[in-house]
Amino acid sequence: MPKPYLSLSLVSKTFTRGAVMTEVLRDVSLAVNKGEYISIIGHSGCGKSTLLNIIAGLSEVSEGVVLLENREVTEPGPDRAVVFQNHSLLPWLTVYENVKLAVDKIFGRAKTAAQRHDWTMFSLELVHMGHAKDKRPAEISGGMKQRVGLARALAMEPKVLLLDEPFGALDALTRAHLQDQVMPIHARLRNTVIMITHDVDEAVLLSDRIVMLTNGPAATIGEILPVPLVRPRRRVELVSDPIYLKCRAAVLRFLYERNRFVEAA
Repeated sequence: MPKPYLSLSLVSKTFTRGAVMTEVLRDVSLAVNKGEYISIIGHSGCGKSTLLNIIAGLSEVSEGVVLLENREVTEPGPDRAVVFQNHSLLPWLTVYENVKLAVDKIFGRAKTAAQRHDWTMFSLELVHMGHAKDKRPAEISGGMKQRVGLARALAMEPKVLLLDEPFGALDALTRAHLQDQVMPIHARLRNTVIMITHDVDEAVLLSDRIVMLTNGPAATIGEILPVPLVRPRRRVELVSDPIYLKCRAAVLRFLYERNRFVEAA
């Protein structure tokens, strides 16, 4: 049986402050195939971002192991690119310069100057931002900033793209527009994607599988839901699709039952 592309095995995370220890995650195990789009969903405070930071190498595990292509993840690396809810663009650089900074860092020796320019422009065109290459972050909208952040991450050619609620701060229409753009990009590049979200519809629309975390402390995987919707997926057509509705109901049921359990306790 082939080994998973990315695997988490009995991952636990405990934070210590003085004499107080808080167990955020306990025994999280997950196998991810190459090219999969995985969403992680759960109530606030259940450790979703902590889990993403562990995969990114930004936070060490307390117990367990994370393997990417059978190599242990212990620190950040260009094979894992993160897009946060805050775009984190450098305000004094243009859109083009923000993306090219990452391209130069990763491909400074592997590509010529002309190739790095072409790759920067390709990455911007991929998210439909080539026309704004000379603008600075203050001159573009929130949705456009997120597209630039996505272009910068994709330009690194990461093995795994990590999305930490990348559309969470956007209005509903901009969010929907970006979701619709992410699907063809994923279809074209076949990146392995791990996305954190609070949005049930977003998770069902974009994902191959939805990983549902139990409430913290000591959160773990409560359920993993396959989303067997054919691709390409079109938002309007899915509104009445029975598979879509069944998956959506399953996630809502999980979240509602967990929330009711916490309130009752």
